[in-house]
Formats: sequence, C-alpha cells, structure tokens
Amino acid sequence: MDYSQKALEMHRQWRGKLRIETPCPLESKDDLSVAYTPGVAAPCLEIAKDRELSYEYTRRGNLVAVVTDGSAVLGLGDIGPEAGMPVMEGKCALFKVFAGVDAFPLCIRSKDVDEIVHTVELLAGSFGGINLEDIAAPRCFEIEAKLKERLDIPVFHDDQHGTAVVTVSAMLNALRLTGKDLAKVYAVVNGAGAAGTACTRLLMALGLKNVVVCDRQGALRAGLPGMTSAQAELARVTNPLGKAGALADVIQGADVFMGFSAPNCVTKEMVASMAKDAIVFACANPTPEIFPQDALDAGARIAGSGRSDCANQINNVLAFPGIFRGALDVRAREINDEMKLAAARALAALIPDQELTEDHIIPSAFHPEVAPAIAAAVAQAARDTGVARI
Repeated sequence: MDYSQKALEMHRQWRGKLRIETPCPLESKDDLSVAYTPGVAAPCLEIAKDRELSYEYTRRGNLVAVVTDGSAVLGLGDIGPEAGMPVMEGKCALFKVFAGVDAFPLCIRSKDVDEIVHTVELLAGSFGGINLEDIAAPRCFEIEAKLKERLDIPVFHDDQHGTAVVTVSAMLNALRLTGKDLAKVYAVVNGAGAAGTACTRLLMALGLKNVVVCDRQGALRAGLPGMTSAQAELARVTNPLGKAGALADVIQGADVFMGFSAPNCVTKEMVASMAKDAIVFACANPTPEIFPQDALDAGARIAGSGRSDCANQINNVLAFPGIFRGALDVRAREINDEMKLAAARALAALIPDQELTEDHIIPSAFHPEVAPAIAAAVAQAARDTGVARI
C-alpha cells in the first residue's frame, strides 16, 4: 500500500482524527438546567472552595494536553505547529484507543522557551497532565524542567521518556536472553538529543555503568570543546574511561549499541567489531542507523528498530498511554524515574521466558495487556514514592 497517498486521502476525508462527545443528556429544559445554568453554578462554587474538586466535577482528571512547537516532528524536522497538527491528533487518538485517556493538541506558535512554558502554565488548570511532543533539543530539556518546577501535574516529554521506557524494556529482555549483566556491559549510544539522553540516564538509573554517548563530534567526554550545556552534563556522568574518537572507534567491543541519530551511520563492519552476542537497537526513523537484518548478518544476536515492518519494534505507543493512565488514576503530581522503571519492567514481564526469542523481546502495541499492566505498575510506583494524591 502507498501509505502516503492513502493518508492524504483519509485525512482529507476525516478532517481531523478527534471529535468531542458529551455524556450528558440535553433533550429537555431540565437537562439544560442541570448541565448548564442554573444548576452548573453548584459544582463551580464547590471547585472555587477547593480546586482539587475540579478532578471530581470536570473531565480534567482524564484529560492530557499534547503540546508541541512543531520544531522536531517525526523525521521531518522543523515544519511548524500547524504542520505538526496531524501528528498531535494522531497522538491524541492513540491515548484514547489504547488507554481511554482523553487528549487535546496544543500547537504553539513560538520557539521561545519562556513563552511556551508560560502558555502551558496558564492552561494547566484545565488538564490532568502535560505530554510534550516533537520539541527540538536542547529546548525540550529546558521546557520540561521549568514546567516540572511550576506545575503540580505530570509533565512528560514522550520523545525522551516514552522512548526510554520502551528501550529499557527491550534491553531488559535482550539481556535476559543473552545472559548479560547490565552493570557489566559496555554500551554505546549514538545521538545526544532528547531520546539518546533520556535512554542513557534511565539505563544508568537501572544500573548501567560503562556507557559512551556519541554525537556529531564523536564520543562525548569531559572537556570536549563545542558541547552544549546538556551534552556537557551528559559527558560528566558517562564515559568513565574517557574514550575518544568517532563512533566507529568506540563501538569496538561494545555489548550494546543504541542509536537515536541518523540513517545509515552504522556499517556491517562496525557491528562485526562489537562483542559476542551483541545487541543492536537502531531507532532512527524512518530509516535506521543500520537495518536489523544487516546487523544480524554482521554478527549481532539481537536487533531492534523503530520500524513496524521489522521484528522487535521499539515504539513509544507501548509506553505513554499506560504511563499516563496510571498517573491519572492516582492523580500523580509527577512522573518520576521510579514510575518509568516500573513501566519498563511491567512491559518486559509481559513476555514470559518460554516466549522470549531473538525476534520477540518486546510485546506488540496491540497486546491487550500492555496499557493495563503499565498503568497498574505506574500507579503503584507513584504511591510508593509519595507522588500520588489518591
């Protein structure tokens, strides 16, 4: 199927992938008086006395804002907020279908960090959570950090943390299959943007110690000139042996490669130089750093990518619906590392030992237990870490 042509036809026919529906009857004077004036004054006055009641009397507790500035949309780059709207609507549709979460796109005509933060802050009282989407690095780091400081509802940049959760889950199962220990493996990450940074940090929170992150200038290390502040901070906590050089240099002997960077930047020769039973996750979309079959042909034992036409698809839709479902269910104030790790473990556990194979280390997005399992784990982790309101 020509998906591009079909998508154009269907998007013109749909005229948007979202609709508003109402559960309240509006067929009589009494209906109108209860749903609107004069009856509606009663819940308004209750919320005025206690804002937490907005979760009881409105849809706020099940409503997420999907926020973008259109600066890093899919693999299309800076196409602007209006052009990013089809993706944001699609994200909202996935929230609804996979986890019963209502979501609404907010496409903001600004790339100014403070303007975006202020806009979201002013609107936050209408939502139970904020999902940041397709905002370029390093701006995305600043926006998320500032919003987390100012808001008492979950703020989650899916390109960072959704990707990290699914990647960590796949890694847990790949290590289970190969018998390798996360604390002892040597890992190389290519791409120090949103996804690469978040994946590195979440794996380190889980116990990864020896990891080198590469970007255009090669291996990040303390003192390397030309780094952004975010890269410098990442360099400070990674690369414990101070390795230098290009990706081809530092990938030699690696147990794990994870790519969140550019198409076709990894060769078969580079994979062949890795350790025995190497794990290769090449997640650049739509064209990965190396196609999974090429990685396997070069000697990797396990290969994954972001593509739906290959085994072991590392797809954010596995994570974000269930994560927000769990966070909303307990009215969490934030989504912390413990909640993310709980989500990753729950996702990995959906594949029992007898079903775990080299081409099946991550569940399908259509596995019916994915969102419920993640939601339950996230809700419990929120309670355990004291960020749940209920």
